[in-house]
Amino acid sequence: MEKLIELFRKKMTGPLPVFERELERKINWNARLISVRGSRGTGKTTLFLQHIKKTFSNNLNKVLYVNLDNIYFSNNTLVELAEKFASRGGTHLFIDEVHKYENWSKEIKNLYDDFPELHIAFTGSSLLEILNGRADLSRRTLVYELTGLSFREYLSLIKAHDFPIFTLEEILKNNEQISAEIASKIKPFEFFDDYLSFGYYPYFLEGKDDYFNRLNETLNMIIEVELPMLRGLEIAYIPRIKKLLAVIGESAPFIPNITQLAAKIGISRQTLLIYLKYLEDAKLINQLYKKSRGLSVLEKPEKILMENTNLIELFNGENANTGSRRETFVLNQLLHSHKVDFSEESDFFVDSKYTFEVGGKNKKRKQIQEIPDSYIIADDIEFGTDRRIPIWLLGFMY
Repeated sequence: MEKLIELFRKKMTGPLPVFERELERKINWNARLISVRGSRGTGKTTLFLQHIKKTFSNNLNKVLYVNLDNIYFSNNTLVELAEKFASRGGTHLFIDEVHKYENWSKEIKNLYDDFPELHIAFTGSSLLEILNGRADLSRRTLVYELTGLSFREYLSLIKAHDFPIFTLEEILKNNEQISAEIASKIKPFEFFDDYLSFGYYPYFLEGKDDYFNRLNETLNMIIEVELPMLRGLEIAYIPRIKKLLAVIGESAPFIPNITQLAAKIGISRQTLLIYLKYLEDAKLINQLYKKSRGLSVLEKPEKILMENTNLIELFNGENANTGSRRETFVLNQLLHSHKVDFSEESDFFVDSKYTFEVGGKNKKRKQIQEIPDSYIIADDIEFGTDRRIPIWLLGFMY
């Protein structure tokens, strides 16, 4: 345990980004059991360390951060660690990467029940299933999801300015005023293309030249380690799921013919639909369904897009399709707090109310003008006008 404390104290002496994610302000840190899930590279560890440094810098004896990937846990249990920590007067235990610990859900449940003086916060993969673990933690745990950076957060990071958050309703109603206010402080298109290419994952701060190597490593880790560990994917099928992702990445927005795609990958139709769900759970793709869809996991999606535009860049580089980037960005930012369905008449049907058509600055409303609550989400415009919303402005919703 002394070695773990030493490693934790060393982290506390190192530099951390000053900028805080929007989620840090939303988490109820007073709760006894907190879970933060998210894809690799989104900044879960940094989120914890920033909160610890801000809250406990003058009282580090009360807090401990550990990563369950540490070799210490080869011969010691989490329960044993917590017992020692609590006996020394510790009150807040922060646990990183619980999915790498075999009995994580059972032992965390035991900690919650047996150590009422402990506040426990843990991170895990976006594939982590709180409800379906060996011990049902869903009734005990406040679960939060950490996504990649919004365009607003990216700007706040590189410009050291805390830009405000706007709801979708505020943007639709007041887009002219809001866009003018923001554009008076920065020129959005000076930064927007960089964000679409390498601004979603915070590790661009460690160097842009190595960004796509890191992103490729992240993708491989998710497919080769997390999917087998957390979804039981057989190792022999890893090349096929990589091939599937490559087909989508090079074609998205992808209108899937499930039978043909299954034959191309060399798997059954049912297995293909399961794999698509795995990739969606892993935050590598987003699937769109008709509003009337049922509850079956094996229902065919109407359209598939990459989860974020940086993944499009990884697969396509300079050949990335402009329309693909636009649609992927809009869907990615909307899904943070809104429900999005496939639309026959347009690109997206949002919250069972709003119709969005995405395009360039010359995109017309002709095909949606008779539809109530319909809007053009337009690229290459700095200011909003009535029902034409600047695409970059949707990046200010979180």
